[in-house]
Amino acid sequence: MSFHWDPREQVRIGRYLFKWTFLASIVGVCAGTASAVFLLSLEFATETRLEQPWLLYLLPVGGLFVGILYHYWGKDCERGNNLILEEIHDPKAGVSGRMAPMILLGTVVTHLFGGSAGREGTAVQMGGSLAGWLARKFGLDKLHTRMLLMAGISAGFGSIFGTPLAGMVFGLEVLAVGRLRYDALIPCLVASVVGDWTCTAWGVHHTHYSVQSIPTIDALLVGKVVLASLAFALVSVLFAESTHWLHWLFKRLISWAPARPVAGGVIIIALVWLLGTEDYLGLGIPLIVQSFDPAGVALWAFFFKLLFTAVTLGSGFKGGEVTPLFFIGAALG
Repeated sequence: MSFHWDPREQVRIGRYLFKWTFLASIVGVCAGTASAVFLLSLEFATETRLEQPWLLYLLPVGGLFVGILYHYWGKDCERGNNLILEEIHDPKAGVSGRMAPMILLGTVVTHLFGGSAGREGTAVQMGGSLAGWLARKFGLDKLHTRMLLMAGISAGFGSIFGTPLAGMVFGLEVLAVGRLRYDALIPCLVASVVGDWTCTAWGVHHTHYSVQSIPTIDALLVGKVVLASLAFALVSVLFAESTHWLHWLFKRLISWAPARPVAGGVIIIALVWLLGTEDYLGLGIPLIVQSFDPAGVALWAFFFKLLFTAVTLGSGFKGGEVTPLFFIGAALG
């Protein structure tokens, strides 16, 4: 078997690598900068809410603001991550450039007044929105637009959590979970790494979770892990179905969309009164960290965080799901 050197093929490969390293780097810088702005804004909003507890009682007002913002100016942005996924599957009208500033503002308002939501959805939408805008500026065709959108998703996810490899895999799997698009491997990897570097360069620091000890692996431990995995899966299904059902219920009971998060805000305030704690508002990172302590957290903490987040997102507030799911999983574990 002989090896045939084709200079033209090497030139094509070189051009491909240069092109996508260049495009993905631009996406990474844009998405990483957007994530940095978002994380710093989120930190300010959270600190302000903790210093001014009375802001919780303005959550319905914040919900009305978010609802009106998306109802009258959001257009397709209301579909969020689903719009980006649809454009990756079959590029048509494109992802609106207004999605990035709208989701950033909507999520910060949600956290400022005490809504229970995450941040990865915001980062993914910002990354996808910026990638879609760049694709239009560069005049890319459908195939290359799809790849740039995947790179934008990777950059957003990787930079918001400081996990570039996870961001790459997340972007590669958007078309079908468990199946990777290898033609987008380089764009997703470069965009995610550059996005993480950019976000860090802006002085943003990510939360680190310290595991004190790792037990010896034996049959009993494996059995416990298997049972725990089943519990995690069932609770994940419960979270997804609860959020979708509440979204359907709010939509059925309240015809005017901006009023739905107002009702959701009232319910969140009532839940805080009933439970006598604000532990389940916002991201919930302090309790995630506390879950690693031998003392752990309250037995039903996972369920209450699930309930708070399902009401927040189901009623129309903005934000992600991953960090609340980290809370739910850690507390349940």
